[in-house]
Amino acid sequence: MQMTKEELKKRTNTFALRVFRFLMALEYNKPVNVVSNQLFRASSSVAANYRSACRGKSSADFLNKLKIVDEEADESLFWLEFIRDLEIKGDRKELDLLIKEANELVSIFSAAIRTIKSKNTHQ
Repeated sequence: MQMTKEELKKRTNTFALRVFRFLMALEYNKPVNVVSNQLFRASSSVAANYRSACRGKSSADFLNKLKIVDEEADESLFWLEFIRDLEIKGDRKELDLLIKEANELVSIFSAAIRTIKSKNTHQ
Protein backbone atom coordinates (compact mmCIF):
# COMPACT_ATOMS: atom_id res chain seq x y z
CA MET A 1 0.00 0.00 0.00
CA GLN A 2 1.46 3.32 -1.07
CA MET A 3 1.26 6.22 1.37
CA THR A 4 0.32 9.74 0.39
CA LYS A 5 2.70 12.61 1.09
CA GLU A 6 0.41 13.77 3.89
CA GLU A 7 0.35 10.31 5.48
CA LEU A 8 4.12 10.09 5.29
CA LYS A 9 4.46 13.60 6.76
CA LYS A 10 2.34 12.48 9.70
CA ARG A 11 4.32 9.24 10.04
CA THR A 12 7.69 11.02 10.11
CA ASN A 13 6.36 13.56 12.61
CA THR A 14 5.02 10.77 14.83
CA PHE A 15 8.40 9.04 14.63
CA ALA A 16 10.18 12.19 15.84
CA LEU A 17 7.68 12.64 18.68
CA ARG A 18 8.03 9.01 19.78
CA VAL A 19 11.83 9.31 19.77
CA PHE A 20 11.59 12.49 21.85
CA ARG A 21 9.32 10.83 24.42
CA PHE A 22 11.60 7.78 24.53
CA LEU A 23 14.66 9.97 25.11
CA MET A 24 12.94 11.96 27.87
CA ALA A 25 12.64 8.75 29.90
CA LEU A 26 16.32 7.75 29.62
CA GLU A 27 18.71 8.04 32.53
CA TYR A 28 20.50 11.37 32.65
CA ASN A 29 24.28 11.54 32.35
CA LYS A 30 26.72 13.23 30.01
CA PRO A 31 27.43 10.31 27.62
CA VAL A 32 23.74 9.43 27.34
CA ASN A 33 22.98 13.09 26.67
CA VAL A 34 25.44 13.18 23.77
CA VAL A 35 23.83 10.12 22.18
CA SER A 36 20.33 11.43 22.92
CA ASN A 37 21.07 14.77 21.28
CA GLN A 38 22.39 13.07 18.15
CA LEU A 39 19.33 10.83 17.92
CA PHE A 40 16.90 13.67 18.53
CA ARG A 41 18.53 15.84 15.86
CA ALA A 42 18.48 13.03 13.31
CA SER A 43 14.91 11.89 14.01
CA SER A 44 13.46 15.40 14.02
CA SER A 45 15.40 16.12 10.84
CA VAL A 46 13.60 13.22 9.14
CA ALA A 47 10.27 14.93 9.78
CA ALA A 48 11.43 18.48 9.08
CA ASN A 49 13.27 17.63 5.87
CA TYR A 50 10.46 15.45 4.53
CA ARG A 51 8.08 18.35 5.10
CA SER A 52 10.52 20.58 3.23
CA ALA A 53 10.88 18.01 0.43
CA CYS A 54 7.13 18.05 -0.11
CA ARG A 55 7.37 21.78 -0.76
CA GLY A 56 10.12 21.29 -3.34
CA LYS A 57 9.99 23.52 -6.37
CA SER A 58 11.03 20.83 -8.83
CA SER A 59 11.44 17.07 -9.03
CA ALA A 60 15.22 17.55 -8.75
CA ASP A 61 14.72 19.59 -5.58
CA PHE A 62 12.37 16.91 -4.20
CA LEU A 63 14.91 14.18 -4.97
CA ASN A 64 17.79 16.06 -3.33
CA LYS A 65 15.79 16.71 -0.18
CA LEU A 66 14.56 13.12 -0.13
CA LYS A 67 18.19 11.98 -0.10
CA ILE A 68 18.72 14.05 3.05
CA VAL A 69 15.64 12.47 4.63
CA ASP A 70 16.96 9.01 3.80
CA GLU A 71 20.36 9.82 5.34
CA GLU A 72 18.76 11.20 8.51
CA ALA A 73 16.48 8.16 8.83
CA ASP A 74 19.53 5.91 8.51
CA GLU A 75 21.40 8.00 11.10
CA SER A 76 18.40 7.69 13.43
CA LEU A 77 18.55 3.94 12.98
CA PHE A 78 22.27 3.98 13.82
CA TRP A 79 21.72 5.88 17.09
CA LEU A 80 18.77 3.70 18.10
CA GLU A 81 20.86 0.57 17.54
CA PHE A 82 23.73 2.22 19.41
CA ILE A 83 21.47 2.81 22.43
CA ARG A 84 20.36 -0.81 22.24
CA ASP A 85 23.94 -2.09 21.98
CA LEU A 86 25.10 0.08 24.90
CA GLU A 87 22.25 -1.40 26.94
CA ILE A 88 21.20 2.02 28.17
CA LYS A 89 18.31 1.66 30.59
CA GLY A 90 15.02 2.57 28.97
CA ASP A 91 11.81 1.19 27.54
CA ARG A 92 13.21 -1.77 25.58
CA LYS A 93 9.89 -2.54 23.87
CA GLU A 94 9.58 1.04 22.61
CA LEU A 95 13.23 1.00 21.53
CA ASP A 96 12.62 -2.15 19.48
CA LEU A 97 9.53 -0.55 17.91
CA LEU A 98 11.49 2.60 17.07
CA ILE A 99 14.24 0.53 15.45
CA LYS A 100 11.59 -1.25 13.39
CA GLU A 101 10.03 2.07 12.36
CA ALA A 102 13.40 3.58 11.46
CA ASN A 103 14.15 0.52 9.31
CA GLU A 104 10.81 0.91 7.56
CA LEU A 105 11.38 4.62 6.95
CA VAL A 106 14.83 3.94 5.48
CA SER A 107 13.25 1.32 3.20
CA ILE A 108 10.47 3.69 2.13
CA PHE A 109 12.78 6.59 1.34
CA SER A 110 15.43 4.43 -0.34
CA ALA A 111 12.76 2.87 -2.56
CA ALA A 112 11.30 6.28 -3.39
CA ILE A 113 14.74 7.57 -4.39
CA ARG A 114 15.36 4.54 -6.60
CA THR A 115 11.95 4.95 -8.25
CA ILE A 116 12.48 8.64 -8.95
CA LYS A 117 15.96 8.02 -10.36
CA SER A 118 14.60 5.21 -12.54
CA LYS A 119 11.81 7.42 -13.89
CA ASN A 120 14.26 10.24 -14.57
CA THR A 121 16.56 7.86 -16.45
CA HIS A 122 13.74 6.64 -18.69
CA GLN A 123 12.49 10.10 -19.67
